[in-house]
Amino acid sequence: MTSSSCRFLFKNGFIPNLAENPSVTTLLEAHQGAYTTTRTHNGGSLLLLWERHMTRLSNSLRILLNSNPQLLFNSEVPFSLVSTKPTMLDSLVQSLVNDSMRKVMPIVLKQRTSGEELAITCLVSGNVEGDEENISTAFDVYVHVGSYVPPLFGIHENAARLAVVGRGRLTANAKYSDWVRQRKQLEKLRPPSVNELLLSNNGDHILEGCLTNLFVVCRKDVNGDYLKASQRDNESTVSIELQTAPVTDGVLPGVLRQVILDICSRNKIPFREIAPSWSEREMWSEAFITNSLRLLQHVEAIQAPSSWESLEAKTWRDVTWEEKQFEHAPGRITALIQKEIMEMASIEGYPVALFND
Repeated sequence: MTSSSCRFLFKNGFIPNLAENPSVTTLLEAHQGAYTTTRTHNGGSLLLLWERHMTRLSNSLRILLNSNPQLLFNSEVPFSLVSTKPTMLDSLVQSLVNDSMRKVMPIVLKQRTSGEELAITCLVSGNVEGDEENISTAFDVYVHVGSYVPPLFGIHENAARLAVVGRGRLTANAKYSDWVRQRKQLEKLRPPSVNELLLSNNGDHILEGCLTNLFVVCRKDVNGDYLKASQRDNESTVSIELQTAPVTDGVLPGVLRQVILDICSRNKIPFREIAPSWSEREMWSEAFITNSLRLLQHVEAIQAPSSWESLEAKTWRDVTWEEKQFEHAPGRITALIQKEIMEMASIEGYPVALFND
């Protein structure tokens, strides 16, 4: 969870003149742009997967420029940006963000509580008043920092309860701030106790969460027969595979999503990039969601509407729900992957001290 006790906002490395620092949600609702969010690890000493986040931020910015520039700028995109080579744009984004971080972190580290973890959001927004001759002025870089208390893995109180409530995102392969506004309309369909909303275009194939990627451990017969697998508990005749929707279906290529696919390859865990099918939920033995703050959160239950058309209803009360529960969660595969993620967090951690020279 985040806290307002330690909250900072910087624009291009300087503190804007505001009555109070806004929440991350308020910041993202106020400014168009591409963004990424990560946090510290190991008592605030390491930034989680920082280089992967910078690559994803550059990719998101490039995608928006090429396919949906109004999600970056409120007016016409400067011609100099349209003609910018991808490698130059990547270099520019990383330079702008790193310059801001070198100004931001010394201030933050002086004021935060020792050992406290931090959540860090970097938003790159189009600046229509920038100098056409100086491409570096075409963007504003916002850095939001707040204290963060990582949830303990595996305990019942921190389990995820999910509900399928709406269609997939447009321009899903980029992480952009306008989605914060767009997803608000889904809140009316959030049942009580549900802490993440899932997206699907047909009510069966589940794409992702509003804030997370979804993974399901699916049982299958050794001969590939899902029906037989659903009727057996004999481990010798039933195999498993980890399923998550492919990016081509319209999901965000989350940083943790790729980390998990890497972990599966390294540990020979069978996985398939296919959207988990609600109609095959009897074969699901485990499920978890991921993002760069929670890392991995085991799923206790998933619910979906009995009729996809019923999501036209005004509130969750008007929808008839079906539910899949996961007993003895977190399961073996979930726990193994979580352990591997924590090891990678240290191996690929970026020392915060490098921004505090």
